[in-house]
Amino acid sequence: MKKIGLISDTHGKLSVRVTRFFEGVDEIWHAGDIGTAELADKLMVLKPLRAVYGNIDGHVLRRMFPENLRFFCEEVDVMMTHIGGYPGRYESRIRKEVYSNPPQLFISGHSHILKVIHDKKINTLHINPGAAGNSGFHNVCTAVRFIIDGKNIKDLEVLEFERTKF
Repeated sequence: MKKIGLISDTHGKLSVRVTRFFEGVDEIWHAGDIGTAELADKLMVLKPLRAVYGNIDGHVLRRMFPENLRFFCEEVDVMMTHIGGYPGRYESRIRKEVYSNPPQLFISGHSHILKVIHDKKINTLHINPGAAGNSGFHNVCTAVRFIIDGKNIKDLEVLEFERTKF
């Protein structure tokens, strides 16, 4: 069993509310737009980090992390990318892989909008954790945590707080 903390779009800033929310997790996953190598380093000190780079991430973060990441957590096949779209509107650069070899869990960021959607067509759970940082058009910062237990994804919880109270 693994407890996962999932964030995206931190843009170099992370609230203490998020770090407190992630205190009991085993791993932190970041779906891109990390913002700074310093923030990535801070996350790696907290917990093991799996991350992809996003469109605002510079060359240092692009050397540290891949654009796409596919891995198993327990018995769950996970695919993570920053700009990935969502069920029915997957990004063209990953659409073929998603449909030809569907992951059980597809994670993306970029939109700054929290989404949890079951894609019935390919039996995939899509999670976009929204934006945990203080930059962008969003008014609410969000982060997600959940448990992967064998083949099961369960106990999803959402942290939500006003951006102005960062």
